[in-house]
Amino acid sequence: MSKFPDLITNDIWILSRRGGKNPVDTQKPYAWMIEKELSSSGIVEDVAVIFLTNSECPFRCLMCDLWKNTTDERVGAGSIPRQIELALNDLPPAKHLKLYNSGSFFDLNAIPVEDYMNIASMVRSFDSVIVVSHPKMIGTNCLNFRDLLKTDLQIALGLETVFPELLNRLNKRMTLDDFSMAVNFLSHNEILSRAFILLKPPFLSEEEGIFWAEKSIEFAFREGVECCTVIPVRPGNGALDELIE
Repeated sequence: MSKFPDLITNDIWILSRRGGKNPVDTQKPYAWMIEKELSSSGIVEDVAVIFLTNSECPFRCLMCDLWKNTTDERVGAGSIPRQIELALNDLPPAKHLKLYNSGSFFDLNAIPVEDYMNIASMVRSFDSVIVVSHPKMIGTNCLNFRDLLKTDLQIALGLETVFPELLNRLNKRMTLDDFSMAVNFLSHNEILSRAFILLKPPFLSEEEGIFWAEKSIEFAFREGVECCTVIPVRPGNGALDELIE
């Protein structure tokens, strides 16, 4: 990995290359859909996916474009349950639910803790509920939400890559040990986990991108995740477009 050896991809560099955010309504999700996914039982089943509108993630990862559909401030209490209710009323029945909030579900500046009870009561009829979190935000709030949920909870963690130098250049602000500790904490508390893996992140050749994606998948399964979601890196967030140039 020798491309742009002197480039420092920190918050300042990444933010300075952004465009504007999309207009969003804090009383409705910015998108919702049904997708197919292979379940742990080996059957392809429908999964309801709700993309919640809330505040921007505090981690400015180099490859992320989810900030485009976020607010600058935390949404008020009650907003997230109303968003979920609106989407569920429009979606067809499904066995599983994904709540994506453009950051970490357990970020206290994203999903108000006081909304956990209402959220849990609305979604516990699903066989499983999947939320997303940065590994460093895994802690007791996960257990509190699990206890309120009373159905299978799975937490998706952004591993991205096991290439340590690249992980730093992605501005991920975590280590492989942070990921391992998060998975171990969840496993110990009977919460399932999955990992996001990047395919062909910046600074790598096509061959290196595939090699390190395979290594990252092997690492994630070895640590104890239930499944891996491989995400091709896409342009459009400003920073990646400049690197492509």
